[in-house]
Amino acid sequence: MGLALDEPKENDATFEHGGIKFLLDNNLSNQCGVIKVDFIEAGPRSGFGISSAKPLGGGGGSCGSSCGSGGGGSCGC
Repeated sequence: MGLALDEPKENDATFEHGGIKFLLDNNLSNQCGVIKVDFIEAGPRSGFGISSAKPLGGGGGSCGSSCGSGGGGSCGC
């Protein structure tokens, strides 16, 4: 999973927390359950971490690929 800037798609669920709007593809939501986004303070390696109730296989980093519904790029981390 990763973070990306994206426009809402027909199959996205929209959530807002702390004035930030999050989009989540409904199919991904069904696969991984509750998703948690944290900011991790680690000096020059600080950034966002993403975890889910049902981890997906395949590994990957916390930032660098889109989990949006078909668009966007990486979040630039």
